[in-house]
Amino acid sequence: MNIEAFREYCLSKKGVTESFPFDEQTLVFKVMGKMLALCGLERVPPQANLKCDPERAVVLREEYDGAIIPGYHMSKVHWNTLYFNDLPPKLILELTDHSYDLVVSKFTKKVKAEFDAFPHQTS
Repeated sequence: MNIEAFREYCLSKKGVTESFPFDEQTLVFKVMGKMLALCGLERVPPQANLKCDPERAVVLREEYDGAIIPGYHMSKVHWNTLYFNDLPPKLILELTDHSYDLVVSKFTKKVKAEFDAFPHQTS
């Protein structure tokens, strides 16, 4: 999977926006203002940081040793860095969904109501 396909997938999800809050090379995806993914556009090989359930993060790091590592410049408990070239695209999409679902599950009632009223994006 390449960064452009990853970007398109993230932006196809309801409530997701993209921005460059840190610098011009770090693309950040947020759902209703909460971060779910980051990717360094200049990083070689292509990679992204995704939020992950802490227990699942440990299992994934063991199973995909070197291809999934503790989040680069992030909380090592709640974030993983995925190296796209070393992982099946289906797994990357599944872990993107997992990150998205984790963020959405933590919404306050107010944000959840805004999210529910938000129109679904179409590609």
